[in-house]
Amino acid sequence: MSTDNLSNNNAPTTNQLDTKKSHNLRKRLLMLLTTASFLLLFIGYGAYWLLVLRYQVYTDDAYVKGLQIPIVAQVRGNVTKVFFENTNIVHAGDIVVELDDTDAKLAYENAKHQLAEAVRKIQTIYQENIGYEAAIEEQKISLARAERDYQRRSILGSNGAVSQETLQHAKETMEIAKSALAVAKQKLKSNQALLLNTELAKQPSILVAADNVRNAWVNLQRTVIRAPMDGYVARRSVQVGSQVDSTTPLMVIVPTNPMWVDANFKETQLNNIRIGQPVKITSDFYGDDIVFQGTVEGINMGTGSAFSLLPAQNATGNWIKIVQRLPVRIRLDNEQSKKYPLMIGLSMNVTIDIEDTNGKRLQVKQRTTPAFQSNATVVNVSQANHIINNIIQENTTEIN
Repeated sequence: MSTDNLSNNNAPTTNQLDTKKSHNLRKRLLMLLTTASFLLLFIGYGAYWLLVLRYQVYTDDAYVKGLQIPIVAQVRGNVTKVFFENTNIVHAGDIVVELDDTDAKLAYENAKHQLAEAVRKIQTIYQENIGYEAAIEEQKISLARAERDYQRRSILGSNGAVSQETLQHAKETMEIAKSALAVAKQKLKSNQALLLNTELAKQPSILVAADNVRNAWVNLQRTVIRAPMDGYVARRSVQVGSQVDSTTPLMVIVPTNPMWVDANFKETQLNNIRIGQPVKITSDFYGDDIVFQGTVEGINMGTGSAFSLLPAQNATGNWIKIVQRLPVRIRLDNEQSKKYPLMIGLSMNVTIDIEDTNGKRLQVKQRTTPAFQSNATVVNVSQANHIINNIIQENTTEIN
């Protein structure tokens, strides 16, 4: 075989060259497409950051907070009934615990008896005034008679018709009558000083006794312990038969409204956070499909470490700088909270839109209404006042 034939056999054919060129072209095209894709992704992310992400701050260090209303007894007593258990729903005014009311009833009855006794004592003073007034009139008559007798004897004495001894006795009788009248008047004044022209129901001793009745009646009502707000029972520790007082925790009631979120942002994220900025919140409990809408309500005045039981002492020993976190309070939408109830302590993912920075970092307007309020456990003493009025009327006699 010749050398030319060998050269021709080793040389690439036209098809092979075309295949190689096509492969190189596809390779270059793939590289261009890959580069273009990364470039487009970079540009897209840059645009997204420029338009959206730079106006957002995010943290997953956020938790649901709410009221935890402790239920305690206001009077000492033994528990006879417990009406609710953990997870049970209660409404404001519902009876949650009852105490043995035997001692409270006895104290209440005793207070009523003391009020009746006080009314009767004051009645006695009024009656004594009538007696003292009558005694004054009697002494006035005696004094007038003694003065007339003395005047007659003085005339007769000047003519020698009566002895000086008789005249002296008449004068002494007149002086005694004057003294007796003065004593009677003083007794009346002393008795009147106990009353000072004050009506019966407003006499100090009766007012004190009436207050004792009210206090005993209120204590009797407080043997029934009621829920101050709507919510769910948690941390029940009270047991039937146990003795409780104002220092004994019985249970906790957790209302579903209000609920809020404390989002613990790093101090490096707080520069542009303002009150009133919109917030989007998701929870591990409901998943990413449920997005809660919220509003920045305020920034706490201290970090978690500053308010801890044992705050850090950075002025002692070796010091390492640690980025601190401040709780940002997020107000939740009430309608969403009703539709998707949250529980205290659930973890949340919080994203704040910080594009609008015209708001304030801290509250500048003072609150003019109570933050929380409940009258469900306030005892109305109108019934006690009615009972007191009846006792006073029943023990009052007509003064003639």
